Amino acid sequence: MNNTLEGKVALVTGGGRGIGAAVATRLAEEGADVALTFHRDRRRADEVVDRIRAMGRRATAVRADSADPGEVVAAVDRAAGELGRLDILVNNAGAFLLGSLEQLRPEDFDRTVAVNVRAPFVASQAAVRHMAAGGRIVTIGSNMAERTPFPGFALYAMSKTALVGLTRALGRELGGRAITVNLVNPGPTDTDSNPADGPNAGAIGGLTALGRYAEPAEVAAAVAFLAGPDGRYVTGATINVDGGFAI
Repeated sequence: MNNTLEGKVALVTGGGRGIGAAVATRLAEEGADVALTFHRDRRRADEVVDRIRAMGRRATAVRADSADPGEVVAAVDRAAGELGRLDILVNNAGAFLLGSLEQLRPEDFDRTVAVNVRAPFVASQAAVRHMAAGGRIVTIGSNMAERTPFPGFALYAMSKTALVGLTRALGRELGGRAITVNLVNPGPTDTDSNPADGPNAGAIGGLTALGRYAEPAEVAAAVAFLAGPDGRYVTGATINVDGGFAI
C-alpha cells in the first residue's frame, strides 16, 4: 500500500462487486477510507468492507437504490457523516438493460436514465456540498459511448453518452473550486455480468486492439490516478480504458 490518499474519504456507488469493488479496494490501498453503496447483495458489499478494514482503513456499506434520488442523496450524506468528510465520489452504479428499439419499454427507459444519468448528477450535486478544494468526482461510463458494434445497445449507449456532456459541464463549473470531474469509459471487463469466459467473449475481446478483456483492477488503476494528487490537473476528460476498442 502507499499513502497518496491518506486522510481522504471516498464514496463508491455500486461498490459491492465488479469494477466498483475493485475501485473501492484500490482507493483503500492508496490510503483512503471508503464508503460504498449496494442495492441488493449485502453479503458481497460486506466482504468488500471487511477487506478494506483488514488494511487498517475505515469502511462502511450503505444500501441505496440508485434509481431513487432521495436514497442517493441520503447515501452521500451518510457516507460523509459516518466517515467525517467526503473528498472523492466515484459514480459507478449502473443499469445494463439491452433490447431492440421495438422491445424496450418506457419503464426500461426510465430506470436506465434514472440510474445511469440522474443518479450521477444527483450524487455529484450532493457530494460537492461536502467537498473542499481538491475534491474529485469520477464517473464510470462505457465504451459503448464511443462505439456500438452490436444491435440492442441504443438505450444503454445513449445513457452513457450523456455522461460525456455532464463531465465536461461539471468540470467547467467546479474548476474554480479546485474540484475535478472526469469520466472513465471501460471496455469489455471481466465481471459477473460480462465474464471473460462467456459465450460471446471471444468476439467481444477480438474487437479490442489488445485482443482481451480488462481486469477490474486495470479500470480501478485509472480511477485511482484521477482521484489522487497526480490527477489534479485533469478535468472534464474522458479516459478510455478499453484496450483500444474505440480506435
